[in-house]
Amino acid sequence: MEPRRQVRVGCEFRYTAAIDTPAVFQVQPYDAGPAVVRTQTWSGEPEVLRHGYSDLYGNPCQRLTLPAGSATLRFDALVTVPDATEEVNPDARESPVADLPDEVLLYTLPSRYVLSDELGDHAWDTFGSTPPGYGRVQAVLDHVHDSLTFRYGASSATTTAVDVWTAKEGVCRDFAHVSLSFLRALNIPARYVFGYLPDLDVPPAGEPMDFAAWIEVWLDGTWYTFDPRNNTPRKGRVLIGRGRDALDVAMVTTYGGPVLESMVVWAEETGTDPTPLPPARGELVADPGAAP
Repeated sequence: MEPRRQVRVGCEFRYTAAIDTPAVFQVQPYDAGPAVVRTQTWSGEPEVLRHGYSDLYGNPCQRLTLPAGSATLRFDALVTVPDATEEVNPDARESPVADLPDEVLLYTLPSRYVLSDELGDHAWDTFGSTPPGYGRVQAVLDHVHDSLTFRYGASSATTTAVDVWTAKEGVCRDFAHVSLSFLRALNIPARYVFGYLPDLDVPPAGEPMDFAAWIEVWLDGTWYTFDPRNNTPRKGRVLIGRGRDALDVAMVTTYGGPVLESMVVWAEETGTDPTPLPPARGELVADPGAAP
């Protein structure tokens, strides 16, 4: 049995809404490995009904209605992760477009934030003569990682890969969007990934814990993990969702204009019997007539 480590992940959102506001939350781990969920709880104040469903990409989501006034939502989970970094395979080859599976073709096309059509000239001028395969993908990531500066607040919900490449700064989602744009321009299938990333066996980042974004690239019939922001293999990734870009895996989608008063994210290694978080003041009750 492979060595595994236990990680606690979760988040808390505090909202103020003028009216009852339907919302979708996408913050729970994708329980299909390599991270394995041991326990998970939803809680908050006041109590609200919720129900789960899987979206178009198979990502777990929760639907609920934020009540008028103040509301708190908390998700907390214990997961185990392999005590190893993601696989690195310098020999992995690119597949000709004609040989790609039908379901993979989607990830060669432009999307809301991934403007591979607009960044295609730069991609081909820079990497067109680079030997295809894992090494070319890594060359793209090296280029993005070295060209962009990480800075909180450098982008907004409407910032595209072209905006980021022009400004030469952004957060992890922006590093991912630029990398995806270059890779798709080269006809290499690549998708956006969103999740928790604890600081396992690396120095603490120094900034408050937040959700993380990275990418997966289709090579030799397998999705390989790459991380444009950190640009190094890491331990402890806990996947939440996958999609074309950040639009497909928004952590919260609200059908109205509630004010986000605060957001806290945690992702850290813990023992087998961790000290619990402060108790929530009300349980988020699952709708008995809906999916879990």
